Amino acid sequence: MQLTAGHSKIMVSADGTGIVSQAGSLLLTRALRVTGLDRGLDAALERWRPARAVHSPGKIITDLAVALALGGDCLADVAMLRSQPELFGPVASDPVVSRLVGRLTADAPRALKAIRAARAGARARAWELAGGAAPGTGGGLVTVDIDATIVASCSEKEQAMPTWKKTYGHHPLTAFADHGAEGTGEPLAVMLRAGNAGSNTAADHIEATRLALAQLPAHLRRRVLIRADSGGGTHEFLAWLTRPGRRLAYSVGFTITEDIQDAIGKIPARAWTPAYDGDGLARPGAWVAELTGMLDLASWPAGMRVIVRKERPHPGAQLRFTDIDGHRFTAFATSTKGGQLADLELRHRRRARCEDRIRCAKDTGLRNLPLQGFTQNQIWCEIVAMACDLLAWMQMLALTGKARRWEPKRLRLRIFTCAGRIVRGGRRLKLRLAASWPWAGLITTAITRLQALAPG
Repeated sequence: MQLTAGHSKIMVSADGTGIVSQAGSLLLTRALRVTGLDRGLDAALERWRPARAVHSPGKIITDLAVALALGGDCLADVAMLRSQPELFGPVASDPVVSRLVGRLTADAPRALKAIRAARAGARARAWELAGGAAPGTGGGLVTVDIDATIVASCSEKEQAMPTWKKTYGHHPLTAFADHGAEGTGEPLAVMLRAGNAGSNTAADHIEATRLALAQLPAHLRRRVLIRADSGGGTHEFLAWLTRPGRRLAYSVGFTITEDIQDAIGKIPARAWTPAYDGDGLARPGAWVAELTGMLDLASWPAGMRVIVRKERPHPGAQLRFTDIDGHRFTAFATSTKGGQLADLELRHRRRARCEDRIRCAKDTGLRNLPLQGFTQNQIWCEIVAMACDLLAWMQMLALTGKARRWEPKRLRLRIFTCAGRIVRGGRRLKLRLAASWPWAGLITTAITRLQALAPG
């Protein structure tokens, strides 16, 4: 059998010139410019720039965010940008990066406020440029999903503690703006907490919601739907959401108590209507019904509705003590007055997208908190959120079709890792992508779209 070319001997040398890896990351640097995040951070972090410093703090932080978007998971991974100044410009050394993180940590409340303000300004610009593709267009609600996650720690970092899942680490609470079925989502808040933080702590949910609302354009802050699991179904949190002058819509999980179990048993058969699957079609073996009039909700916010879902468990699923007659029951509460029950239940169930967003954030630097101090890791979480923002804005502004829904791993494999050659001529730089790369056309089209938004 004749050997294929893949098995033949290849001579390797490290003397190539004008060649760049991660050529597709030009999309990220363009997204920085288009949204104004680079300029916003430069202005916001100028107070932490030492005299005669070569690198601005804003540029260092955006370089870290780009490195995380490309798959890095520690401060030192900014080195992947340093060797390619044609794409990324001058990049600070590792000691300079570490010293900046130390300065920001020493003044953490003010530094976090400055970074978040720059992110909010860039988000408003990105959503304005996105037009109909941005959340909340056409008078719709901006859906904000709140959920917690576990970030395991292999060392004794500050405030790393045993978690309710019998692991050891931290328990951050996140808030994501949902882009709907045609897109991904972007983090509005990544709130770092100790490992033993509760899942249903109302004060933490309120603080996460405050941070999320501050990230939204001002004209959208009263058109928000807050979605959460049963951790958000507390009296204090719902009372805060519905306070006069705020009036945020909500759809939150509701714990099935003995009273609810009794009410479920009294629901007449005719009151159950078919539930929908993910495509909005009737799903066999699943039904929904409303319990509002059968419960004492005097201590809850006025206008709250409770809706329950009944379904046959999947084969092999273990029943719980709250399951009745071989069916699995889940309930949620909502402030929405109208709408079909199946539509409201499907809308609530789609909050599961938040788990996908958290998984993507863990692929973009959140899986491992690399620093020792709690405040240091708060800064790190803000950079992780910025990296996820960049990915989401780039997809929203530059990509179409299925590519708008690609997760970070696929973006890196198909777009960012594309090789190219830098060609100089006519006082301009030209990036020539590998002609055989299957997604080269997609990359060039996307870059053209971004350059049209910020020519020059």
